Amino acid sequence: MRKIKKTLIAIPLALSIGLAGCAGTNSGPKQTGGTLLGAGLGALAGSQIGKGRGKLVAVAVGTLAGAYLGSEVGQSLDRADKLHMARTSATAFERVPTGQTTGWTNPDSGNSGTVTPTRTYQSQGRYCREFQQSVTVGGKTEEAYGTACRQPDGSWEIA
Repeated sequence: MRKIKKTLIAIPLALSIGLAGCAGTNSGPKQTGGTLLGAGLGALAGSQIGKGRGKLVAVAVGTLAGAYLGSEVGQSLDRADKLHMARTSATAFERVPTGQTTGWTNPDSGNSGTVTPTRTYQSQGRYCREFQQSVTVGGKTEEAYGTACRQPDGSWEIA
């Protein structure tokens, strides 16, 4: 059982590091960060599917798909976009009722996104919120799902 858990962690980590390295010399920190974040979210999503070897395959596929999508979004988002997205996400996690969507738009780049909390619960004494997020860059929309938990300092961390 421990070997399977280590494998579930090692596979996405190795794939994301490899994919980040394969992003090429033209990739910047946004694209690399997007690749790693996407790989992590994809692995998390894949880990919720299947059992045994099927679960390992789902984690690997989720990692690859997430890394690709994260790379594409990360390549296009600039610092101002990320700031708009971070502020909107923090507000959604803290104040927006479950099921209500809140959005952001960067008037300079034209990029936009939404955050929708889908479930709120407590885990190990912390408040956590599952959410759906979309980002639109150049007319192309990508969606992701995740969980954020409130830290002791009041900030929210994507789990």
